Amino acid sequence: MEFKELAQRRYSVRSYQSTPVEKEKLIAIVEAALLAPSAVNFQPWKFVIVTDPALLNQLHGCYHRDWFRSAPVCIVAIGDHDKGWRRPTDDKDYTDIDVAIAIDHLMLAATEAGLGTCWICHFNTEKCAEIFNLSSNLEPMAMIPIGYPLPGSIPEKKRKTMDQLVSWNGFE
Repeated sequence: MEFKELAQRRYSVRSYQSTPVEKEKLIAIVEAALLAPSAVNFQPWKFVIVTDPALLNQLHGCYHRDWFRSAPVCIVAIGDHDKGWRRPTDDKDYTDIDVAIAIDHLMLAATEAGLGTCWICHFNTEKCAEIFNLSSNLEPMAMIPIGYPLPGSIPEKKRKTMDQLVSWNGFE
């Protein structure tokens, strides 16, 4: 499908079918994430694909929303701050930005595969880090529930206009 159509189709899914997601599809969407650009090509990310019900239940303790429990898969995106590029002039760490780009690739690939996703950032990152026994340089940055959306669960997409967000040749 055309890119603009793909971007239009992607939305935050909060109602999933119980249908298991095929391993081949999960591999394909993570492969898309691994193709994402990153500063100096450092690729400071890790992805944990969680399908085990017991482990999913532990993740549910990091984000207390009933709809989250309906997703049969959750991918945890982890940033490695020891591997992220830092801008020399001010030491800005680009790990967050690089991981975000990879997550976007992952979510668009999931949409193309007929799967739904939601980008969860407001979760208990300390508890999530404990679940995976992460060292201090590894930060769980997002949890992405994945599954087949329930039919009829697509909300209206609301976006600001180009005039509200874009200026030409300078900042207005």
